[in-house]
Amino acid sequence: MAYTLQTERLNIRGLTLSDTAFIIQLLNSPGWLTFIGDRNVRTTEEAIAYLNNGPIKSYSENGFGLMLVETKEGAPIGMCGIIKRPSLPNPDIGYALMAEFAGQGYAYEMARAVLTHAVDVLKLPIITAITLPSNASSVKLLSKLGLKLQGEITSGDTGETLLLFEL
Repeated sequence: MAYTLQTERLNIRGLTLSDTAFIIQLLNSPGWLTFIGDRNVRTTEEAIAYLNNGPIKSYSENGFGLMLVETKEGAPIGMCGIIKRPSLPNPDIGYALMAEFAGQGYAYEMARAVLTHAVDVLKLPIITAITLPSNASSVKLLSKLGLKLQGEITSGDTGETLLLFEL
């Protein structure tokens, strides 16, 4: 991915195969497993497959995808980006943050930068978001970002009820 987004405290860049160790850590964190779901990524080989078939493939097919979020000092803290899911008619914002970085404004900062880029540079007319109703932090963040609750949908992958937001 050719671009890096920068905020006051963060660098947001395309994921590469050198990020596999962090991907294993993030995708197996309690928050990810509870609110996003188990992606069965436990080994370096599985992390490479996840990256190649997910974010890296999305960069070439869509011009956007999940990106690595790191502090200005270079410490990875999460992922954030625009995703094109087959089950949704419009691209949506996705994000995840390691628990030790929660409650410090990082989620808002990274999501705001990604949304601004999606609207101003990618010129995406509609951006959605989905979250579990039980994920109070995500519901609060989406509202703070200006996304409006549209209603409930059923996940095509898991059958779970999800809240659908739209910007």
